[in-house]
Amino acid sequence: MAFMEKPPAGKVLLDDTVPLTAAIEASQSLQSHTEYIIRVQRGISVENSWQIVRRYSDFDLLNNSLQIAGLSLPLPPKKLIGNMDREFIAERQKGLQNYLNVITTNHILSNCELVKKFLDPNNYSANYTEIALQQVSMFFRSEPKWEVVEPLKDIGWRIRKKYFLMKIKNQPKERLVLSWADLGPDKYLSDKDFQCLIKLLPSCLHPYIYRVTFATANESSTLLIRMFNEKGTLKDLIYKAKPKDPFLKKYCNPKKIQGLELQQIKTYGRQILEVLKFLHDKGFPYGHLHASNVMLDGDTCRLLDLENSLLGLPSFYRSYFSQFRKINTLESVDVHCFGHLLYEMTYGRPPDSVPVDSFPPAPSMAVVAVLESTLSCEACKNGMPTVSRLLQMPLFSDVLLTTSEKPQFKIPTKLKEALRIAKECIEKRLIEEQKQIHQHRRLTRAQSHHGSEEERKKRKILARKKSKRSALENSEEHSAKYSNSNNSGSGASSPLTSPSSPTPPSTSGISALPPPPPPLPPPAAPLPPASTEAPAQLSPQAENGVSRGALLSSIQNFQKGTLRKAETCDHSAPKIG
Repeated sequence: MAFMEKPPAGKVLLDDTVPLTAAIEASQSLQSHTEYIIRVQRGISVENSWQIVRRYSDFDLLNNSLQIAGLSLPLPPKKLIGNMDREFIAERQKGLQNYLNVITTNHILSNCELVKKFLDPNNYSANYTEIALQQVSMFFRSEPKWEVVEPLKDIGWRIRKKYFLMKIKNQPKERLVLSWADLGPDKYLSDKDFQCLIKLLPSCLHPYIYRVTFATANESSTLLIRMFNEKGTLKDLIYKAKPKDPFLKKYCNPKKIQGLELQQIKTYGRQILEVLKFLHDKGFPYGHLHASNVMLDGDTCRLLDLENSLLGLPSFYRSYFSQFRKINTLESVDVHCFGHLLYEMTYGRPPDSVPVDSFPPAPSMAVVAVLESTLSCEACKNGMPTVSRLLQMPLFSDVLLTTSEKPQFKIPTKLKEALRIAKECIEKRLIEEQKQIHQHRRLTRAQSHHGSEEERKKRKILARKKSKRSALENSEEHSAKYSNSNNSGSGASSPLTSPSSPTPPSTSGISALPPPPPPLPPPAAPLPPASTEAPAQLSPQAENGVSRGALLSSIQNFQKGTLRKAETCDHSAPKIG
């Protein structure tokens, strides 16, 4: 079976290119020093975070180790007297936070082993040089003709990939480079297919691919040997660097920033595009283009590290293109990475950020046109052009390539299918990561907008309006209730009545007399004595509940005999004088 649903036993699930962020949460003073509690997070998930405790001396040790990069890093200075004052500790904490921000946002520093070990000691405690030496020693037992000259310490950027200068015993003057690499998180080939494909690499012949002399692999790592090139890579040419120097020293802070000549840009660019098209047509996934992976052999560029995609290693520029959902295939990844490479060839340095809003003056507008199609906001938002489309652009279409070497790379049908499935799995993981980053960015943007000063003012205004509206509605409701209460006859001098209660009968003794005309104003009804069972005064809630029941009970129990006789003086008859 070509594809393994479960990761193989030797597979490293950790993606070393996922950025680490660090925030100092607190500080604590002990007897003679101060410790800083730092929260470190991998990627966008808050759950994937941990705490570390560091002293100032730990920061100082890291900074000394990073001096090889030639950068002026903003580490706060030492202080021997008064370094336990509260104000000083607070100020130093701000300075150390700024220092952490600088090293975690620098693309090269953030990926180096020194910074990874400082921030994540649990995952980067192993000595990878020793592990590589053990693997190489086991290899030499079965291949005694090779001999190690010296380790090439830290010449590459990968933590889990090591290099050694080699020689053949019967050819002592000839120098070769051995590279050893661990498996990565995107290794989806079965062990059998993986080892078969690795052993196919020496048979790959192409004028723009650097030849592999020897290749072998086991269940957890791979080992390849190539000829050593004294001139180094295309990046060494751009940065005027020595190939054997450490990666940080060569590329972090170049002494002189200068791009290549226009003809070099055109020729090298065309050669690289030709080999990318060849690999795409063969169905061989690459995804690892950058200037250090292009060997310079005279005026010819030759691609390096075809084994990286088989090993499942993450790309050097993954933290860039994982931000853009339209760059979701290995072909589009290669085109985007070509944009980075072209920018470096043109300006002598990588772009400050991606996407690039505006490009500095270039040797030709044709260069800017290609850069805009691969690195601009519009390109990153809408998607990359194909390699064939780039070859047709004016910058490369008129370049004539003269080579007599015929490309040759035969991949059996069974292994082609295995590569296709592995490629789909690599792209699936990329798409899932891009989706999570996109959702996180939307959430962060919404929270930032919600917490902005302008938005807070809007919410305060709306809250005031709502409060006033609520108060007005409460006032109107209270007035309506009060009006209804008065209309229901709850006054102290009003007779107790109810819409359903019968009219009280007239008093005895005057029922036979004709009704007198109503007096003006009408006399008030007499109040019954307190000891009688006359109905009590109606409360505002007499329309319902207990009060209404009491009123009805009082009416039903009314006794006519309890009323006192009224004495009236009728003066309505006419007087004759």
